[in-house]
Amino acid sequence: MGRRLLLTKFKELSIDDPFFDSLKAGYDEFPVWFNGKAQENVYVVVDDHSRLSGMIYLKSEDGPVTDVVPHLSDGHWLKVGTLKIEGKGTKLGERVIKKIFDTALDVGATGIYVTVFEVHESLINLFSRYGFQQTGTKTTKNGVELVLARSLTTHSTDMLKSYPFIRTANANLWLLAVYPEFHSRFLPDSILNNEPKEIVQDVSYTNTIHKIYVAKLPLTRMKKGDAVVMYRTTDGRGPAFYRSVATSICVVEETHRREDFASLEDFLEYTKPHSVFTEDELKDMYASWTRLYTVKMTYNIAFNKRITRGNLMDLADVPEHPRWDLKPLSKVQFQKIIEMGKVHEGIIVD
Repeated sequence: MGRRLLLTKFKELSIDDPFFDSLKAGYDEFPVWFNGKAQENVYVVVDDHSRLSGMIYLKSEDGPVTDVVPHLSDGHWLKVGTLKIEGKGTKLGERVIKKIFDTALDVGATGIYVTVFEVHESLINLFSRYGFQQTGTKTTKNGVELVLARSLTTHSTDMLKSYPFIRTANANLWLLAVYPEFHSRFLPDSILNNEPKEIVQDVSYTNTIHKIYVAKLPLTRMKKGDAVVMYRTTDGRGPAFYRSVATSICVVEETHRREDFASLEDFLEYTKPHSVFTEDELKDMYASWTRLYTVKMTYNIAFNKRITRGNLMDLADVPEHPRWDLKPLSKVQFQKIIEMGKVHEGIIVD
């Protein structure tokens, strides 16, 4: 499985773990700070042998932030209090960023900020990719850190820099059906429960921002910026009317058809990093499917309440025919689905 993101408490960690050596060296006050947080929650990254290789501490702050220059404006800030990730791994970075955004929306933050030393270039690039900008500096006895901040009330027109917010003004809207055996890999299982807190706390290794899906459906009907309601087909444990459910919203980054890939190796190089399918499954698809399409999407939001096929038909007026594989939705249908999913009210912006 590789490295996983887990929710724990500081008291479950040992400050004598070698992982903390660099933090103790970089921040004189770290041991006192660490011991004072014993009862608080913290996200950690562990490998299959339970070895610690990352820590993310998130804290809500109200009011202007005055220990940075210039001050951050009055608001409800989510501070990324301590962040350290060992080694490289794009997907791990995505999981961390997604966890930060999920938490920010859950606590109603108006902005997020993090302080980081300039030497940590890869971390700065990661935050910048998702819309964080350097707004100032923070000077302490440990040195000068950059302040990177991201507003959650004003939004860039760039789809990654405005993530997880979804622009629908010039977008087409779709419902995309995914079989249960792939859905559980594609999106965290918690979104099939009705407990919002489970969604925020879900730390599944599948919980990355970028997803690639492969199908025989003409996915090239979709274009960059289109919003997609992900729909898990029935698991067979009851009528589809009750067991098939809309679970989440993704946004299209790009689509490709088989002809866009020069070879199997080209196809695997593109799909493997973010695909829900195993390498053997991808090889089989490439070898046996004459019609093959891919879509790369950002995974923006999980519904806080699943929406059954019955409710999609009865309450959102989604007609039964044509079949629900890749189905266009109207803005009225999409808005009703958003309302029924009980997601963060500001997630859709025009």
